[in-house]
Amino acid sequence: MNTPTRTALALAALVAVTAAGSRWMSRWGSTTAEFDAVLPGDEFLPHPNLTTTRAVTVQAAAADVWPWIAQLGQGRGGFYSYDGLENLVGCDIHSAEEVVPAWQDVTVGDKINLAPEVAMSVVVVEPGHALVLRGGTAMGPATMPFDSTWAFVLDERPDGTTRLISRERYTYLRPWAALVIQPVSVISFVMSRKMLRGIAARSERPQAELPTLDRTRANR
Repeated sequence: MNTPTRTALALAALVAVTAAGSRWMSRWGSTTAEFDAVLPGDEFLPHPNLTTTRAVTVQAAAADVWPWIAQLGQGRGGFYSYDGLENLVGCDIHSAEEVVPAWQDVTVGDKINLAPEVAMSVVVVEPGHALVLRGGTAMGPATMPFDSTWAFVLDERPDGTTRLISRERYTYLRPWAALVIQPVSVISFVMSRKMLRGIAARSERPQAELPTLDRTRANR
């Protein structure tokens, strides 16, 4: 086998492995039905360039999962992921280990910070079922070359468990937007998987063991 042929085969193998890895990361934990389903928030970006749908089964009712979803955000409950990594780039994230009543009131139009200078807008709130954020997140005065939605959907099952589904959708506003999104999507996969597992672990704690902060303490 000559050198050009070996090179071509190696490149083909690399493309195949990359494609398979991308597919696995974009669908991690989700069923085919969940990946194909129309979820709250999809209507805002009907023709996305990139969609990810990830999910975990939580051994708890949706009502026990929702409080952790409602308080997501920097300066609030955090994202239950790798705080140390996020804080290396100045995100100032501190994931809560308790439900905080002061952070439970989330309404359409609210801003949820991903970092001190980066925020998304709340566009859907269905307590106990769905929270959807939207925005081409701003970084200083710059405008990002994409629009995006980030949905959290709770699907309670008859056996008392809940499927926690996270969906991200991106629509590119500039031809080069993929150069930004594709590398970020790998980081998003790592952080999102940890976040889903973090929410599940917190939701599955016996309620008697779950600390709850009152409004006065939360605002200190």
